[in-house]
Amino acid sequence: MANYKSPPAKIISIKDLENAALPRASKSVREYWAGGASEEKTLAENSSVFDEYRIRTRVMVDVSQIDTSATLFGRKYRLPIGFAPSAFHQLATDDGEVATARAAKAHNWAMGLSSYSTKPLEDVKLAGGDSAQVLQLYVFQNRKTTEDLVRRAEKAGYKAIALTVDTPVIGIRPADIYNDFKLPPHVKLGNFGADQGPIDNPTSPQSETRDAVTDESKREDLKNTNTLDPSLTWEETIPWLRSITSMQIWAKGVATAEDTEAAIAAGVDVVWVSNHGGRQLDSTLATLDSLPEVVAAARGRVPVHFDGGVRRASDVFKALALGADFVWVGRPVLYGLLYDGQNGVELMQTIFETELANIMMFAGTTSIKEIDSRRLVRKGLRIEKL
Repeated sequence: MANYKSPPAKIISIKDLENAALPRASKSVREYWAGGASEEKTLAENSSVFDEYRIRTRVMVDVSQIDTSATLFGRKYRLPIGFAPSAFHQLATDDGEVATARAAKAHNWAMGLSSYSTKPLEDVKLAGGDSAQVLQLYVFQNRKTTEDLVRRAEKAGYKAIALTVDTPVIGIRPADIYNDFKLPPHVKLGNFGADQGPIDNPTSPQSETRDAVTDESKREDLKNTNTLDPSLTWEETIPWLRSITSMQIWAKGVATAEDTEAAIAAGVDVVWVSNHGGRQLDSTLATLDSLPEVVAAARGRVPVHFDGGVRRASDVFKALALGADFVWVGRPVLYGLLYDGQNGVELMQTIFETELANIMMFAGTTSIKEIDSRRLVRKGLRIEKL
């Protein structure tokens, strides 16, 4: 893990915010948020791959009026950037995801909420209003627990569920194992009640889901429990979700053309390119390397969303230029939340808003729709499909 310097005199970038925020957390929490799978090669590449692209500037274009807005669910948001779902916001501030939702609402950004939120989805929706629109969903082997969560989200007014499709089991995360990561007593799972029985915390080194991967004797015991279900399929899971909700169904965690085709054939409404922030399989593709393949396979039939390694507005610009319709940021939200609660998240948003408008002006793009592949060059071919 990086050694973080003393807080900068002024916070003008997401890197400044990271350096100011992470030292405030305990070692186990800091490394839980910052860490990735195995040797963390994919975690690093998720960010470094953006540097292989350069933005082509355009001059003598009237950029006195810049429109950074984007539309989602028929509603206009300030930017084509949203808060990616992430767990356990109460590790950063007592108000947890409620503080995050208030920041999203204050700046008119979209927000995704994790199933493992520390605040109930209803409270988050109340705080976030039209910004809190997406519930990220894990499917448990006990389908009733999952069904109850979906029905509550629809009743509360969420517009979509983002089915996490890249998590049959949690990846090997050495930092959490070394630190024996556990939630402190004051942090609870806000979306689940005692009447539903124990909820497996898949991020814990003691996760029953992980143990069952290598211990066949435990697999039968986990059936119909609140543990991750590794048996999900396009053919069975998407129709099941369709039968219990009228919300949009997004597939979060798609990285290949093959899965893009399968997702669209199954009837999903959005394909979301993600590798879980480099926290699942190490030495897999960085999400920006996956994006062009997925966009080409989607052929405009469904929107393509994107997350992974986004730390600057230039990263957002490059993802949009490569075909993403919407970009989600994860760790920067946590940096802001840890730094100063809702105010810290709003500071993070202001940084992205200022940077993106600035970049668009230099690139001669007056609206998000004008950002396309003509605005980029790549320094050298690094990934080839075999």
